[in-house]
Amino acid sequence: MSIVGREKDLIIAGGFIVYPAEVEDAIGELDAVREVAVIGIQHPDLGEAVVAVVVPREQGFDDSAAISGALADKLARFKQPRQILFTAELPKNAMGKVQKAELRNRHATLFATG
Repeated sequence: MSIVGREKDLIIAGGFIVYPAEVEDAIGELDAVREVAVIGIQHPDLGEAVVAVVVPREQGFDDSAAISGALADKLARFKQPRQILFTAELPKNAMGKVQKAELRNRHATLFATG
């Protein structure tokens, strides 16, 4: 087995390993998506949940059901995002790399209980 992407970006959801790059590739193929980052967010039942942060190709697009539906036959259920969030842009460093730690911090309470 070889690790694709950065090891610290791996998501362990319900005991399964999810490689963000695989999910990003599947979402990135969709016409409505300009850019995507997939992160793991702490989840009370799963350990981590797969979350996709999408920059849509057209401003105002926010049809998470359409994206989820398109992924149904492409990815195993445990790899499909529990939540799809939309944003105008992804945070990037000076080299243009998406800052996934910043995204995880922004959305850390997404699945918080109480």
